[in-house]
Amino acid sequence: MDMRRKMNDEGPQPASARSQKWPVAGEGALAAALAAAPTEGTADSSRERRPDTERIGFFLVPNFSMMALSSASEPLRAANRVSGKPLYSWHLISADGEPVSSSSGFSLQPESAMTSSIAVDQLFVVASIGVENYRNERVFDFLRRYAATGKPLGGVSLGTMILARAGLLDKRRCTIHWEALKALADEFPSLAVTRDLYCIDGDRLTCGGGTAAIDLMLDVIARAHNHRLAADVADQFLHTRIRASQESQKMAIQWRYGIEDRRIVNAITLMEQNIERPVPVQTLASLVGISPRQFERMWLKHFDMGPSQFYLGVRLKAAQKLLHESTASIFDIAMQCGFASASHLGRCYRKVFDVTPGQERNVKGK
Repeated sequence: MDMRRKMNDEGPQPASARSQKWPVAGEGALAAALAAAPTEGTADSSRERRPDTERIGFFLVPNFSMMALSSASEPLRAANRVSGKPLYSWHLISADGEPVSSSSGFSLQPESAMTSSIAVDQLFVVASIGVENYRNERVFDFLRRYAATGKPLGGVSLGTMILARAGLLDKRRCTIHWEALKALADEFPSLAVTRDLYCIDGDRLTCGGGTAAIDLMLDVIARAHNHRLAADVADQFLHTRIRASQESQKMAIQWRYGIEDRRIVNAITLMEQNIERPVPVQTLASLVGISPRQFERMWLKHFDMGPSQFYLGVRLKAAQKLLHESTASIFDIAMQCGFASASHLGRCYRKVFDVTPGQERNVKGK
């Protein structure tokens, strides 16, 4: 399928276009939008770039997230549609101009390769799982040259990791998908890494990916135009609330586990905050204001397991994320997740997941 399409939706649409049902953000929506858009050379003069149209570039790293790309690009398309003006155009870029495969298997054809003549007003690097070994110096040099222009430069999902490796986040607040927070902080301990939904620090914009890219772009639209337009765009995606940048990326514990008891919520929060040095169960019980025996009974009632077993599961899930998202040794991961040794982690890991940490990492890499 020829995917060389212009991803533009500029200006008032003719009646035939108004009757068209445009897809909303989500897996596959961007590919469908590309297929529906006019091909290069067939667009009429009304679709040519106007002086007040802001050009947004998306640099695609292999295995990028379609969800993140759609969430970042669809608000621009909706801003054009809602305003009736060609406020934005958007353009795909890759390292070599060749098609780039997403994590979900879709392959997109970019408009161009990275060159010093790329004429975009803002550039976002879109990446996802699998960037732990990404060390493309040509890409890093390209991003440094772009950053030197002073134009806004952003990272979507694990695109933040690419910017950090290019040395473009020094002295800037930034964020990344919650699964990669620790890996980013460990690789770049001097970075001001936050757990925020998204961060805008001067001309650097980063977000956790997924639907957080919608909120980031709504903020971009509000700053460039007005909040009313951003709200109207949000309504197009049934996005009932424009989330503030500092909001949490993860679902609140009470919703994640279906728990209303504040004591359990507080205990789980303490567990998740103390992975490397586990807090004794008796201390957890004391911190939430109940006896160890009550604490044990409460856990059995809600989770059909004791608090120690639950805490072990929290630490093992943290180890699993590090196996997927970092290049740290299994010994280092064991230490970071509160295990006495690599063999201790291995025994516990195999008992729960039925594979060893080494097998987990090998399977993930295939």
